[in-house]
Amino acid sequence: MTDDTRRIAHLDMDAFYASVELLRYPDLRGLPVVIGGGRDAQPVLQEDGTHRYARLRDYVGRGVITTATYEARALGVGSAMGMMKAAKLAPDAILLPVNFDAYRHFSRLFKAAVASIAPDFEDRGIDEIYIDLTRVEGETLELAQRIKQAVRDATGLSCSIGITPNKLLSKICSDLEKPNGLTILGYDDIPARIWPLGVRKINGIGPKATEKLAALGIETIGQLAAADAGLLQDHFGAHYSGWLAMTARGIDHREISTSSESKSISRETTFERDLHARQDRGALSGILTSLCDRLADDLKRKGYVSRTISIKLRFDDFQIVSRNVTLPHPVAEPTAILHAARECLKRVPLERRLRLLGVRASTLEPPPPEGATHARRGVQGDLFA
Repeated sequence: MTDDTRRIAHLDMDAFYASVELLRYPDLRGLPVVIGGGRDAQPVLQEDGTHRYARLRDYVGRGVITTATYEARALGVGSAMGMMKAAKLAPDAILLPVNFDAYRHFSRLFKAAVASIAPDFEDRGIDEIYIDLTRVEGETLELAQRIKQAVRDATGLSCSIGITPNKLLSKICSDLEKPNGLTILGYDDIPARIWPLGVRKINGIGPKATEKLAALGIETIGQLAAADAGLLQDHFGAHYSGWLAMTARGIDHREISTSSESKSISRETTFERDLHARQDRGALSGILTSLCDRLADDLKRKGYVSRTISIKLRFDDFQIVSRNVTLPHPVAEPTAILHAARECLKRVPLERRLRLLGVRASTLEPPPPEGATHARRGVQGDLFA
């Protein structure tokens, strides 16, 4: 089967955590809402039946935002941003605590709805999947509309879908018309629809690479596609420059992985700006804690425990470093994952600024029959504590 005959969809739930919370608190619709607070951000039910909500301006601590409504994003607030920084941008935004049990419930609902129409999908986390529609009967537009309606019927939530011949393009397209978007394109549409976009739209090109490309006069994907191969290699190295050239042309041969047996599960984030381990210690500590929390939820949702925890770092010069630790007993709790990740960090010289941080769980196995421990939230601590 050639790439141009494939129909690969990327489905991304719209502001998923925030949207789930709006089902519980519909009076917050249309308001800037931030998810990521602790128990002290729990809404208080008042005598008149209304809720009293915490405000972002009242937050004190080193936590990071998990997600935000589109109204909050319009004020410059985004995922993985430090709470204190966000409070300066949107002091009156409503602050709600995370509720992973609810998010997992709705995640199962939307994936079951998709599976009833297109059973071959790749689980990419709690709020997004890739779907192989190649062998599913029906016109592409009709299939996409059926899937979107099935998700809404099952959850009351909206999703955005991009459908193209490969995962790379579909990931870009699912973000083009959010929220509740639907974008379908083929290779012939790349010059008109993809090349005018900024290079940052490509998953894998972060803020630092965007800056370096801009310094070379390359700001759009089309300019990247037309860039001299030697120029790219001089500034980014052979491997990354080759990847840049391929992705700018919409080339991606990756298959949909529908295997239920995961070899590893990971969470990572590229920072809005390069961070230093000492000068930005508080922000990095919050991000690491958030990643470990989310990784623990992924493990619980997929029914695994892990014997090997790894960290991944990408420095400002694009060098990638990873370290891992094999544990005597398998873990799935966020506190245990966080402890192991910190042990890995202690083995890395952190002299350069960082542009990416990731945590991975591997050597996966089912939990012990006794069911032993229940995951509990890690307490925010120091980066190396």
